[in-house]
Amino acid sequence: QPHMVFSFIKWTLRQLFLMKLDEEIYMDQPDEFVVEGQEGKVCKLLKSLYGLKQAPKQWHEKFDKTLTSAGFAVNEADKCVYYRHGGGEGVILCLYVDDILIFGTNLEVINEVKTFLSQNFDMKDLGVADVILNIKLIRGENGITLLQSHYVEKILNRFGYIDSKSSPTPYDPRLLLRKNKRITRNQLEYSQIIGSLMYLASATRPDISFAISKLSRFTSNPGDDHWRALERVMRYLKGTMELGLHYSGYPAVLEGYSDSNWISDVDEIKATSGYVFTLVMLFRGGLANRLF
Repeated sequence: QPHMVFSFIKWTLRQLFLMKLDEEIYMDQPDEFVVEGQEGKVCKLLKSLYGLKQAPKQWHEKFDKTLTSAGFAVNEADKCVYYRHGGGEGVILCLYVDDILIFGTNLEVINEVKTFLSQNFDMKDLGVADVILNIKLIRGENGITLLQSHYVEKILNRFGYIDSKSSPTPYDPRLLLRKNKRITRNQLEYSQIIGSLMYLASATRPDISFAISKLSRFTSNPGDDHWRALERVMRYLKGTMELGLHYSGYPAVLEGYSDSNWISDVDEIKATSGYVFTLVMLFRGGLANRLF
């Protein structure tokens, strides 16, 4: 297996969204630049502006065209992932608005791509990747670990659970949650916690995915039972802040598992099915669905 190395590049914001437009767009004259005697006229945009709905699309199309001209292919499953390989070497490029993460088989191929990008865009190289999208990238002799302990700590501090007693598991499978028909208990904070944990579950903590999926069904009217279950998730995170995803670098073997239960939703009379895929024993994706 080829050894992969990291580099993280961040674009400077200057001229990022100031791309050529494909359609005619007009705007009012800016307040401080109104032409005397022509106050009733409007301006025709020559390029997109920040805040214009077409701006991100124009930027992405420009980036697409530039990368494909250099031999990169666009990933069909994720249009913001580009790859190029040949001659025993390869490079993968991930784009998130104005941030780029580059994986390559060696530093030479990465530097070649960086040189090409700098010739086409005004950019700033931030060097070896350490954090992106609130995810820490930790490199070691045995692979790469994706960790969000700092994000978990931030959530626990924000909602007052940093000193709580830890729980060994995120959810009690014997618990049957039902719709709350009584007075709502702190609906706003409940929704805020669920929203914060949804990103965590989708990024590096699949172990809380089922619990958050279950509890998110009650965000409109949470009751005491829902709060106790949510607090259990928070206490579980308190004791497992250092858990993350580890890529070992061993030969990849894709494995999939699926299962379903009998009707478990006492309110809507639905069963739950789910699946999970692992790659070199690393969780890659999963989903739980309620079935009619």
